[in-house]
Amino acid sequence: MTRIVIIGGGPGGYEAALVGAQLGAEVTVVDCDGLGGASVLTDCVPSKTLIATAEVMTTFDSSYEELGIVVADDTPHIEHAARVVGVDLGKVNRRVKRLALAQSHDITASVTRAGARVVRGRGKLGGPQGIDGTRDVIVTAADGTETILTADAVLIATGGHPREIPDAMPDGERILNWTQVYDLDELPEELIVVGSGVTGAEFAGAYQALGSRVTLISSRDRVLPGEDPDAAAVLEDVFRRRGMNVVGRSRAESAKRVGDRVEVTLSDGRVITGTHCLMAVGAIPNTKDMNLEESGVRLKESGHIWTDKVSRTSAPGVYAAGDVTGIFALASVAAMQGRIAMYHFLGDAVAPLNLKTVSSNVFTDPEIATVGYTQADVDSGKIDARVVKLPLLRNARAKMQGIRDGFVKLFCRPGTGIVVGGVVVSPRASELIHPISIAVDNNLTVEQIANAFTVYPSLSGSIAEVARQLHTRKAAGEA
Repeated sequence: MTRIVIIGGGPGGYEAALVGAQLGAEVTVVDCDGLGGASVLTDCVPSKTLIATAEVMTTFDSSYEELGIVVADDTPHIEHAARVVGVDLGKVNRRVKRLALAQSHDITASVTRAGARVVRGRGKLGGPQGIDGTRDVIVTAADGTETILTADAVLIATGGHPREIPDAMPDGERILNWTQVYDLDELPEELIVVGSGVTGAEFAGAYQALGSRVTLISSRDRVLPGEDPDAAAVLEDVFRRRGMNVVGRSRAESAKRVGDRVEVTLSDGRVITGTHCLMAVGAIPNTKDMNLEESGVRLKESGHIWTDKVSRTSAPGVYAAGDVTGIFALASVAAMQGRIAMYHFLGDAVAPLNLKTVSSNVFTDPEIATVGYTQADVDSGKIDARVVKLPLLRNARAKMQGIRDGFVKLFCRPGTGIVVGGVVVSPRASELIHPISIAVDNNLTVEQIANAFTVYPSLSGSIAEVARQLHTRKAAGEA
């Protein structure tokens, strides 16, 4: 029987384990924290659970009066505009941790039920490939004892950890990274978020909705510099309108505690103070002390593992998946890389990883979902495409729900009308992007999207409307 050892139990690791076991291999997963990895225990699942509470708060605060909802309380009339719904952050965080652990246990049960074995400990490669083509994996348990596993193939799926700035080291109390925020029992009164990428924007929006006064420090011209510029502009406008202090073109040099407060010093000398600071300045791959280069695994300058489109590394019999590869830090991509690795090594039918069909989502309010080619690709000439953007303000369901911000944007090829990309900015954009993902993955045309029935009224109707506008332009000879 083919022996496979998987180092790391995140989405890349546990999905690979399920496939490997299904295809008849003897699979061992080496993991030190609990299956699900950071995605389930400290990152994706916890943050989106926190955001779910924030989303309810935002929906209530932004639209209850417009929708005719009356809240009876003892608030004096002169303070009618004051918030009438609060949040118990300790209770929220206890729920976050409980759900994360439950999901980890469910994953462990699925993996073991499929026939894979789970070994608790830290794994590393034992050196170059043996004469017989096998590789050793050294597993170090919590008590320091070592076990050697022999494998025909190894998958490395060890993920990453929060990047730290030397002069802004987290203390777990006032200066925090994104794994530590779930230990807070009380809502930060004044939260400084350093970093305006996806993680920073999500937490900034969530804590603002929960009731914190938030300052978001961005080293770039705008928030979410890697996202669609129109989408980022909408979100930044919403952030500012809701009272967030967005400080652009500013780099944080240090953060230090001063009593019960935190001082963040910017590169231009300005000092911003708050009660708490969240550092969201990227992630570092977990490749240190794994004997990788000594075993023939080539690393990039960033420390990530080099892989090809079927997840192979430069070392025979060694594959890699997930954040450790530096390719789209998404759980869905990690899972696909892990599955592809197993399909490839075990001789099953496999298609190389195609990043142009990957859909992703920023869980802010409104959400930002994207798939396929981007506005930057069109503007740079990387692809010739027609673009139409339709504001949600024109959508009947959006009017009914009090939705003011957002849009649907589609990209299609001129001449053929094949859909090559899309952006949705709206509540639940993560759900609305799916039909566009199907179109991109299956080379559907705007005509096919336009001719499919949609429910009236619905937000998804805007997707069909954009497709009809692109079809009209093509028919009129503008494409």
